[in-house]
Amino acid sequence: MSSIKPELDPSLYVLHPDETEFFQQLTGIKDEEELKQHILNVQAKAYAIYGYPCIRCFGFMRMKISRLPGYHKALKLLQERHNPILLDIGCCFGNDSRKAVVDGWPVDKVLASDLRQGFWDYGHELFKSTPATFPAAFIAGDIFEPTMLAPASTWTEIPTSTSVSPDLSSLTSLTPLRNQISAIHASSFFHLFDEERQLELAKRLTSLLVLEKGSVIFGQHGSRPEKGFRKRRGAPEEKGMFCHSPETWKHLWMQEVFGVGQKVQVKVNTELIEWKSRMENGTVWVMNWFVEMSK
Repeated sequence: MSSIKPELDPSLYVLHPDETEFFQQLTGIKDEEELKQHILNVQAKAYAIYGYPCIRCFGFMRMKISRLPGYHKALKLLQERHNPILLDIGCCFGNDSRKAVVDGWPVDKVLASDLRQGFWDYGHELFKSTPATFPAAFIAGDIFEPTMLAPASTWTEIPTSTSVSPDLSSLTSLTPLRNQISAIHASSFFHLFDEERQLELAKRLTSLLVLEKGSVIFGQHGSRPEKGFRKRRGAPEEKGMFCHSPETWKHLWMQEVFGVGQKVQVKVNTELIEWKSRMENGTVWVMNWFVEMSK
């Protein structure tokens, strides 16, 4: 039996002061009530086609990236490397990509990606931009598909090259970017998949990183103090969200992705946070994390 898509709930709309300032700056809409109505209109149009919880709960409005410890690691690379590339994977409407540009990341070195082109298109509508006024690159596709990211036998066998600076706007897949990306932001993304797929995703994203000290993957997603499933409100039991604990998340990266004895070594930082969720009508756990190459 298929689950019924919950109706939109405008009472979930909350903009924090920094988010209000951000949206006012990018949309040009200064009146807060007019801004709210604009956001609600775009939300309703997008939700009718893509009925995802992140759209219903206004996840596309949150200033998530700038509140993550790994983001500050990423910004340091702007001073330490020549033309570093930032990938925002699972970008939805691209609010985090836009925040990075506002904070100084060159727009031509920002690449956003999500499953469908429509997310990015609604992002332009939401922020009142066009591909000309906000020319960050976007690639639509499923990262598990070979047409999006061709498989490699192991990420360590991919030759490292930082001398090539590809034109991101010309790309139709992530494959040409193996070992070319300095920072990857992946929030509300890993928890969409089961345990096995999360490991595969971690390995795939690792294959895109520049294999040098300072390269970083970071984000936030659903978690638990102990590894297991989180029952989603209103969803069948088999639709539970698989959540790593901070300990098993560290093990995944340090043992299963990079492994013992590899030339590349990493530091894994995790922070478990308890939230009171209005959507879940109770307490949930999320984890802020980053994986930084230390050698």
